[in-house]
Amino acid sequence: MDLKNKVAVVTGAGKGIGRAFAVMLAKEGANIAAISRSQSDLQSLAREVGDVGKKAFIQEGDISRESVIRDFINSAANKMGGLDILVNNAGLGHFGRIETLSTADWDSMFDVNLRALFLCTREALPHLKKKSESAIVNVVSLAGKNSFINGGGYTATKAGVLAFSRCLMLEERDAGVRVLAICPGSVDTRFRHRDAEERKKILKADEVAKVTIEALKLPQTAMVSEIDIRPTNP
Repeated sequence: MDLKNKVAVVTGAGKGIGRAFAVMLAKEGANIAAISRSQSDLQSLAREVGDVGKKAFIQEGDISRESVIRDFINSAANKMGGLDILVNNAGLGHFGRIETLSTADWDSMFDVNLRALFLCTREALPHLKKKSESAIVNVVSLAGKNSFINGGGYTATKAGVLAFSRCLMLEERDAGVRVLAICPGSVDTRFRHRDAEERKKILKADEVAKVTIEALKLPQTAMVSEIDIRPTNP
């Protein structure tokens, strides 16, 4: 897949893995449509994308709202001349034992991590299927395959994303839409607080983005559908 002049949608693009995806895709020649809750993060991202000579369409918004997703996807397609890549990255986590986890925290994780991912995918698919080659990247987590204490809600959402991704791949491969689920281990972002020693050993957001983009650049006849990315020496 030649990424030059492709249009890539990235959710949760203001920081962390999402921002790394947006910047690295731009450096590979793609134009970027980005959504995040933080306007200041989006504005700095747009400047960074512009610095490498690519266009950025940015929209501040809460993707737990269906109307926001519909407006963003359609506006991005109209303003950027279609869509080629969707990176479903936005996510959040609330951690605690199941017996004390609030309904609000449970619902917010499912609204963003799973429901919003489904809605972004559904709205983007008609645009992606117009292209001769297109791709959807779903940022899952190794937590979608391995649970842990205090992660009952979070791991349930990520297991759901993985199951969704596997179904989506089977449904859309005939249409030329390649689907890739990436499952990183611990990543050095602001998602969770980590001490200095731990941060030295875990993955960097740029590393996750680089591995994924290399998979996207494979020939259209080859599809990597799932990648586990672990720190070499955790």
